[in-house]
Amino acid sequence: MKIATWNVNSIRIRQQQVSHWLQMNPVDVLCLQETKVIDADFPKMPFEELGYHLYISGQPSYNGVALLSRQPLEDVRIGFTQVLGVDDVLAATFDQQKRVISGIFHDVRIVNLYVPNGADLSSDKYAYKLQWLKMLRNYLTLFKENYPQELCVCGDFNVAPEDKDIHNPKGKETHIMATPQERKALQEVLEIGLKDAFRKFTAEGGHYSWWDYRSGGFQRNRGWRIDHHFLTPKLYEQATSCTIDIEPRKQEKPSDHTPVIVEF
Repeated sequence: MKIATWNVNSIRIRQQQVSHWLQMNPVDVLCLQETKVIDADFPKMPFEELGYHLYISGQPSYNGVALLSRQPLEDVRIGFTQVLGVDDVLAATFDQQKRVISGIFHDVRIVNLYVPNGADLSSDKYAYKLQWLKMLRNYLTLFKENYPQELCVCGDFNVAPEDKDIHNPKGKETHIMATPQERKALQEVLEIGLKDAFRKFTAEGGHYSWWDYRSGGFQRNRGWRIDHHFLTPKLYEQATSCTIDIEPRKQEKPSDHTPVIVEF
């Protein structure tokens, strides 16, 4: 089984790139973030022609997540409220932004996330991000405690877990995606029983999944590792590889992120 995550930064702009990548890399499930399109306008046909089933949750211009699966998924759930309940007012507020979708593939619950960026430390968006991560912990805890499936929690987390996940960690304490508060919030999510698949196979730094468009970020490998697969222990033991495919980032007008693939 192969599961990939990829923030495509607009599926309509990069539909051909994603289609081509799937032809070259026919993963079982592809998790997309930042699709930036309402459901009715998602370019379904090219992916259906490749044999994929689509499950989407989008909004215009911002956010948006999708699951592309070679087999139909079971128990697809969109947003926090389909797990936490419609009476959870904060969850319903968070679900106004389309950032969460999950489904079951071969007894694995795949949770596809687009974690808020946070903007900067003085922004309301930063506080929103920290609250959102607390909500994520509650959401995943319910899955883990009440359902039998192993979890593959993947997506764009907008957090670099360690200094070696950043090309230059200088000033990290005040740099969005690496502040102690964000790392602590992510660690509290992982403490429910999730492990970093990439670090099972690659211990050293210098491997990134996102590069700023500015100042030749990719060409100079000035990147960040912020796209992740976090696995429950049994699934972690079954993982045979987790790799970052930098080839799509070399293309003309690419996404600023590139795919990360885990295999079991």
